[in-house]
Amino acid sequence: MPGIITITLNPAIDKSTTVQKLVPERKLACTAPTFEPGGGGVNVARAIQKLGGNAKAIYLAGGHTGKFYDSLLQAEGVSAISVPIAGHTRENLIVTDMGNHAQYRLDMPGPWVNPVEWQHLLEKIREIDDVNYIVASGSLAPGVPADIFASFSAIAAIKGARFIVDTSGEALKQSLREGAYLVKPNVRELAGFAGVETLSQTGIIDVAKEIISKHRCEVVVVSMGETGAMLITAELSIKIPAPGVTRVSTVGAGDSMLAGIVYSLSAGTDILEAVQFGVACGTAATLNPGTALCKKEDAQVLFGEVCQQQSFMLNA
Repeated sequence: MPGIITITLNPAIDKSTTVQKLVPERKLACTAPTFEPGGGGVNVARAIQKLGGNAKAIYLAGGHTGKFYDSLLQAEGVSAISVPIAGHTRENLIVTDMGNHAQYRLDMPGPWVNPVEWQHLLEKIREIDDVNYIVASGSLAPGVPADIFASFSAIAAIKGARFIVDTSGEALKQSLREGAYLVKPNVRELAGFAGVETLSQTGIIDVAKEIISKHRCEVVVVSMGETGAMLITAELSIKIPAPGVTRVSTVGAGDSMLAGIVYSLSAGTDILEAVQFGVACGTAATLNPGTALCKKEDAQVLFGEVCQQQSFMLNA
């Protein structure tokens, strides 16, 4: 499989638990928590491994929580480069109310990262040879400038690698400044990029086409939650519905979708099939609790269902 590296600037230990009922001002009995190494790029690398591929995860980590994070990733056998920082890696909390099956996701702020630390991460990326895909996914850590995404794009260009981005806000704009092969915003993130509150289906296509025409970007994949995704290129605008399933958790679904796309592209499939497999992987992730991500066997079954369903060619 061609070389894949993923980049995570603000990783987190995802701690998941359940309560019988979420009630304020009471001490609530929780189930034993599960701990998983989270963060966009790391989750993409984890999911690619679950699918049978290999990806090297590069991320910033520090303090005793950073060491615990490293150990969690090592236990899964994911190839990784941990770039040390002075601050402590953050922890997020995911609580599921078993009374109504509502899920509450509490994201903590990340530690401050100084210029020496994030520049060290850039050097680590530059040192890696034989890279075909560079995937930058997730939010910025405090202290890291948004234009670091433009630096990732420039490094990818030097290496002859495809640069793939899943982020939002100014970081998304900066990644497009130097160009990206593929960007994967959700509808809310794409609306934010366009400076509007919401986008219709036509609006989604218009904004995506504008990104492709004005920037060095070939593909926009817009994730649409349980309804699937839209694939937009200069020539195509296609709606790919997701299979209907009983969802347990949506945490990590977007990362699993991106993992499926990158995994398929690295195996030589065309972009439509890659996005169809991505939709299957994102849906498969919702079958599992916490941030367990997708399972290969679920993804393969759901991929068959996605392919059997009609994908809709939309008016450009």
